[in-house]
Amino acid sequence: MHIILLGYMASGKSTIGKQLSKKLGIPFLDLDTYIYEKENKSVSEIFLQNGEIYFRKKEHEYLREVLENQQDFILSLGGGTPCYANNIELILNKNSISIYLKASIQTLSNRLLKNKNLRPLVAFLEDDQVPEFIAKHLFERRFFYEQARKVVVIDQKSVSEIVDEIGTLL
Repeated sequence: MHIILLGYMASGKSTIGKQLSKKLGIPFLDLDTYIYEKENKSVSEIFLQNGEIYFRKKEHEYLREVLENQQDFILSLGGGTPCYANNIELILNKNSISIYLKASIQTLSNRLLKNKNLRPLVAFLEDDQVPEFIAKHLFERRFFYEQARKVVVIDQKSVSEIVDEIGTLL
């Protein structure tokens, strides 16, 4: 079984994935970490040195590679992964359960503002610009996110509550 977590940055994909992995005893993979290991560069470095088009091509290639694996795993995607290069079709066509971790603009803003300097997409924004930036992005990406087989709203829930909710959906 492949469990694929998707959603906007700071929606908790990696945190939830790691806890779900412990609960289910299934290995956890983070696509951004996988890309880093293959390219020997962080996502930010790839964007800066090679550009977004190069990154999106590599992201697609590595997503395909990961999904070819016959082993069970939990995979956390980058926030933009489902939105490019027909990746959503790859995610939906494979033997997988895709889960959209859906968060409000307020929840995402609060989380991103705490670690803004670690997030290249919002690091350059003024704090009061972050909610509008997120709203615009979510509007563009919602079409892809909502194609996930399951949706879990994460607002005002603890990690363990979200993990338990996902457990009941499987």
